[in-house]
Amino acid sequence: MSHPSSDGATGDGGADAATGNTAYGSKPFKRSRSHFADRITADGRDGWPVEAGRYRLVASRACPWASRAIISRRLLGLEDALSLAVTDPIQDDRSWRFTLDPGGRDPVLGIRFLSEAYDAREKDYPGGVSVPAVVDIPSGQLVTNDFQQLTLDLATQWTALHRPGAPDLYPEPLREEIDIVMAGVYRDVNNGVYRAGFATGQGEYEAAFHDLFRRLDLLSERLAERRYLVGDTVTEADIRLFTTLVRFDAVYHGHFKCNAFKLAEDPVLWAYAKDLFQTPGFGDTVDFHHIKQHYYRVHSHLNPTGIVPLGPDLGGWLLPHHREELGGRPFGDGTPPGPVPQAEEIPPSGRAEPLPTGS
Repeated sequence: MSHPSSDGATGDGGADAATGNTAYGSKPFKRSRSHFADRITADGRDGWPVEAGRYRLVASRACPWASRAIISRRLLGLEDALSLAVTDPIQDDRSWRFTLDPGGRDPVLGIRFLSEAYDAREKDYPGGVSVPAVVDIPSGQLVTNDFQQLTLDLATQWTALHRPGAPDLYPEPLREEIDIVMAGVYRDVNNGVYRAGFATGQGEYEAAFHDLFRRLDLLSERLAERRYLVGDTVTEADIRLFTTLVRFDAVYHGHFKCNAFKLAEDPVLWAYAKDLFQTPGFGDTVDFHHIKQHYYRVHSHLNPTGIVPLGPDLGGWLLPHHREELGGRPFGDGTPPGPVPQAEEIPPSGRAEPLPTGS
């Protein structure tokens, strides 16, 4: 997630000093390719070998792209091998900052802003500062901000450090089908909500709106008689769809004008999303407080008052979904991840709780 910047990159998280938070919605939406696309691999082909304790994942719990990496890391049991830095959901025009940590500094990297790791890698880099980002701890340099490849590599290159019983999130026999499904989800859903929310003209907005809901209808049909998107276990495809669905009613429906229907009004997609939310590794990584604070307070051009809505009622995420009746095994021959590390638990303010009576 990065701000509109001088290289044309647009996202919804970082910031560029020349444009800042007010740029959202003031120029046509375009998501740029990741500038730093080095890979951390088992053979170290790019100079970055997989190594326990060497790297730090910098993520925002507000950001759907970063949330993919947080979920994958937890499902695969990489918490001890790849440490996690969580940024403040509210950032100024210097982008993601570590103001949640004592002294306003990340305790491992010793920096106040993620941009410092970008500068350590490439001085005066002109693009936006985005998450997820992986930083090399010894040098303090950014290694990659390639959100598309990062989770695939966690699943396929970090296998020596996976927990016992870790699921195969990108099974080789299903990769072609997973890639096809993910391409449509990315174009029309993951990216589609931003194309609608940051549209600068009616036609641009309507095109994105129709693409989004056409794809959601197709996904609802696909999931009507199958528990997961591809195969009978959770895969990368489910992770990528979930991170948009879990934000849909809280921010995209109203804030981004994606309001043909609420997620809770589509019985299939709502049950599917609840099923994943209640699966260890998914809902226990979601912080609704961070999500709402970021979207409604950072996108000041879209929401100039900065008022954060109290709704929707989040208690429904914990209700029965009955998707187990379709069969399927979330982790295949593997096992669920263990308890969330204490330091990474979602505080009560961010959990899925019903609205107080009378709200």
